[in-house]
Amino acid sequence: MEWKPDRKEKRPIYKQIADYLEEGISTGIYTIESMLPSERVLAEELQVNRSTVVAAYEELQSLGIVERIKGSGTRVSTDIWGLEHRRIPNWSRYLERGSFLPNLPVVQKIRKETQGNDLINMASGELSPSLLPNEQFRRILSDQSFTGYLGYDDPQGNEDLRRTISSHVNEFKNIKTFPSSILITSGAQQALHLIVQCLLKPGDAVAIEDPSYCFSLPIFHTAGLKIYRLPIDSEGINPDDLIHLHKKHRIKMVFLNPDFQNPTGTVLSMERRKQILNISAEYGIPIIEDDPYSLTSFDGVVNPTLKSMDDNGNVLYISSLSKIIASGLRIGWVIGPPKVIQRLADAKQQVDFGHSVFPQWVANQFLGSEYFHPHIQFLRNQLQQRRDQIVQSFKELLDDKISFSIPEGGIHMWCKLHRSVDEQKLLEESIRKGVAFVPGTVLGSEKGNQRFTFGRADTNLIHTGIARFSEALINKEQRQ
Repeated sequence: MEWKPDRKEKRPIYKQIADYLEEGISTGIYTIESMLPSERVLAEELQVNRSTVVAAYEELQSLGIVERIKGSGTRVSTDIWGLEHRRIPNWSRYLERGSFLPNLPVVQKIRKETQGNDLINMASGELSPSLLPNEQFRRILSDQSFTGYLGYDDPQGNEDLRRTISSHVNEFKNIKTFPSSILITSGAQQALHLIVQCLLKPGDAVAIEDPSYCFSLPIFHTAGLKIYRLPIDSEGINPDDLIHLHKKHRIKMVFLNPDFQNPTGTVLSMERRKQILNISAEYGIPIIEDDPYSLTSFDGVVNPTLKSMDDNGNVLYISSLSKIIASGLRIGWVIGPPKVIQRLADAKQQVDFGHSVFPQWVANQFLGSEYFHPHIQFLRNQLQQRRDQIVQSFKELLDDKISFSIPEGGIHMWCKLHRSVDEQKLLEESIRKGVAFVPGTVLGSEKGNQRFTFGRADTNLIHTGIARFSEALINKEQRQ
């Protein structure tokens, strides 16, 4: 037997053996009722433990592909095709080999635990239900009748909504653009997917902030990109680091979250914004600016976006209504050169035939209504109260155990433990105590950091949540 299992592959060796034998059976190398090599012989041929071959045969037996006969050995099943000549696909094999990667196990666990369980959720990046404009939406739906077209809309999104967004970004962020330069997407997440899939190819090098929400997204690895990190300090990334990375790896794109960055809450300084734009222009590196939080600035001052400072068309600007109005609307957008927008729109049309008509209509009514300004002011005040509460709780309950910086907007608090603790076990203990957070390594950071989202839990629950985390931390420290 020339084939040998690949010991560098992530799949267990017994699964590799089972898949190899299944392929041999399906192609006729091993025919119905023929005997497979004995466990001892196959183990010697493949240079593996006999127990590994036993596990492979048991895997095939569970799928009905082989029969194990005591005292005789293992043979191809006599009824492999079933009474009606049907077989059940080996779904485990398909799941393992799909090109679209799943979320990280920790992310899956947090999502599972925070759905339907009585946990104080300080992990999710969405707003608390009490911060959503539910009453205003009810008034819009009650006072106005939908008279729009219910068929497929423009692939770039509803033109009325794009016109409203054009006015919105001009008023609030000084971005001068036209409806033809805007694509409506299913939140910022889809915008990132489209950019990665349409504008990059496997092997391309991209730069992301460290830590960064982007690090937790499988889309970069699914696309086969090489990811390089740009460390963040109190003023954001260092432009010199970007130059160094580009000269060494030929960076094809840089992904930045300049305002109240997720997870650190950092604001990229004005001087560094100018330097990064100059670097982009000098080396021709596109910038993807993700801006979910700038309107949450607690003092009401919105910093100039990179897009508003971009004179060369080097910035693709992403934003959404998820962090300021309602994540369930699934309304996001990309602003960029028309030819890029058309390429992304073509890809989106292939995936979903364009965005849903009704959420676009509701979003357009709200963005252009008298409700928007008061809602944003309400949101800022409420988020600041929650920020102040989590800071107070940290100082009261964890003052000697953690350090943290205080954000001036956004929804995240980034902190670092003073002592080393197994973060996976700390998360499990915290969930048992009734609170969830995001370990820093999920976001690309070194161990010892955590992200607490103060926008998801109501103010009166934040102190209880931090108290539960404090108990979990004390328990883990005592056991180490």
